[in-house]
Amino acid sequence: MSLLSKDEHIISVGIDIGTSTTKMVISRFLLKNTASLSRVPTIQIVNKEIVYQSHIVRTPLVSRTEINMNAIEKWILAQYQAAGISPDDVQTGATIITGEAATKANAQEVINHLSIRGGDFLVATAGPDLEGIIAAKGSGLYDASRKSDKVFANIDIGGGTANIAVYQYGKLLGTCTLHIGGKLIEFDMKKANYVSNQIKPSFDLIGVHIYEGQEVSRDSVKRFTDYLASVLARALANQLEDSDQPFLLGHLPNWNKKIDVISFSGGVSECMYRYEKHTEATAFYDDIGVILAESILESHELALYEWRKPDVTVRATVIGAGTQTTDISGATIQVESALLPIKNIPVHRIECNGNFNILPRIKDAFKEGVRLYDPLYEGQNFSIYLADIPILRFREIHQLVDALVEGNRFKKNPSDPLIVVLERDLARALGQSLQVKYPNQPCIFVDQIRVEHGDYLDIGKQLQSGVVPVVIKTLAF
Repeated sequence: MSLLSKDEHIISVGIDIGTSTTKMVISRFLLKNTASLSRVPTIQIVNKEIVYQSHIVRTPLVSRTEINMNAIEKWILAQYQAAGISPDDVQTGATIITGEAATKANAQEVINHLSIRGGDFLVATAGPDLEGIIAAKGSGLYDASRKSDKVFANIDIGGGTANIAVYQYGKLLGTCTLHIGGKLIEFDMKKANYVSNQIKPSFDLIGVHIYEGQEVSRDSVKRFTDYLASVLARALANQLEDSDQPFLLGHLPNWNKKIDVISFSGGVSECMYRYEKHTEATAFYDDIGVILAESILESHELALYEWRKPDVTVRATVIGAGTQTTDISGATIQVESALLPIKNIPVHRIECNGNFNILPRIKDAFKEGVRLYDPLYEGQNFSIYLADIPILRFREIHQLVDALVEGNRFKKNPSDPLIVVLERDLARALGQSLQVKYPNQPCIFVDQIRVEHGDYLDIGKQLQSGVVPVVIKTLAF
């Protein structure tokens, strides 16, 4: 039964398994109908309250290439107990594996296991772009950018990577990820016991010699971290050089505006600002994090920007995961409860441009979706996003439903749910029309959601108010 006239609370969990540290937050969201009584209900998250934050612990590893899954699970269940929350109470949230932890041999296995054992919440596995976006939201930079015409960049530096996300007016302008982090070099006393293979080619260029098993001088480390700060400055200015390529993870900086304001989050920013007290995170782990923080603070190139202090440092990603990844669908949706939750559904966007001239293109769009998301024809489902669709008349709704069902037949398993996402309040009209005309075709129609081509969706179980929580992911594993 819909309770649109009443408020509703849901519980969200965020878990960040990083290169260096692991942390967890539990939040309570207040959902409210913000529309007037005469209008279509609009259910929105009107308040987010963090009700529990874990201590920050070292990410447990079996070896340098494997996460200790059993230790992670035991720790997470202990956090639920400490918070007085059962995993069954959780309706949404995100677990993300970040930095070099995402490259561990069993990273995907850990995510899948936690999805099953950690509660019936939604799991978002992070690639570097998504990690930067979530951290920017958790650090407060995203909200700050919404209130200014300046161009903001958040740089989230953890153990293995620096994830840059650039915003203006709350709109994402671009991202970039660099192999810059506190655990690129680790020490046992004064000897290096780990040096990342990714950075070794740069040593001759910088004129330093850092080898595993040998004693390393602070001067050598400082020269190296000063160089890392200069690489970061060149990335922000969109002026990376050929010699910087070993530090680039993925694509080049892809924003096209000059950055005005920078903000730092992540473990290295904790070394800069020291927000945390009485936590293991302040017992820095015999790596280059503290010296890297010094180099960033002393950088003349970075000093040219306006600096914004983050709202949080090392907890930015986990707070972003627990409070900023979930959207709420419209109340005018059509879903079959037995099909939910559904996870990791790629989005194929069809541009309507405000006109109802898409019918001839829908068949080709489904063919293209199969080519992109199911190239081996193994049965990977995907969703269709009808972008900027106009208000439709009754006849047009039926025509569109016919075209969607016909296009869906190009999938390997057309009996899988037909998943359609819209921003306009048309989901129920389309879904009910489909159920009348094609009662054997499972379907999920959600609206008031804006996604981009290539995003991935997690759609949770329907709430008492009739809406569903939706996690939108810019990049999946």
